[in-house]
Amino acid sequence: MSKVAIFIGSVSDEAIMRPCSETLAELGIEHVFTVTSAHRTPERTARLVSDLEAAGCQVFICAAGMAAHLAGAVAAKTIRPVLGVPLAASALGGMDALLATVQMPPGFPVGTLALDKAGAKNAAYLAAQILALHDPALAGKLAAVREEFKASVEKAAAGLEPTGLKE
Repeated sequence: MSKVAIFIGSVSDEAIMRPCSETLAELGIEHVFTVTSAHRTPERTARLVSDLEAAGCQVFICAAGMAAHLAGAVAAKTIRPVLGVPLAASALGGMDALLATVQMPPGFPVGTLALDKAGAKNAAYLAAQILALHDPALAGKLAAVREEFKASVEKAAAGLEPTGLKE
């Protein structure tokens, strides 16, 4: 059973969102990664949401550029958490996608992450945190990842600091 669905608005978004899928896989979270469009395939989008929700999907991650209506279209079809990753796919550098993703009407929220690959990774981590509310093993994996981040910073600092530097 896929607990998370990643929707991208165009196949050209795949490379940007691949880190989201990879992060979920590293955490052992089953997920679906597919293309669907709020504008070109609205029926497919609605059907995917309905089918995946019925199969137990808990979190939807949507990435799109330009008008970036995908996350909003999904939020209109589910009460499950929807996370949006705006993509810098236009001459506006992602500002259009950011505003389209974050400006939702009351009652249809989209948790909006950073642009592009940083947002992709954080969408995976936020989805994992949501799932970890009811999954102690996943919570433990997330805590271990945080410890790895901490250790990498401490290692980098040790390599830059002069010998004997005290905190």
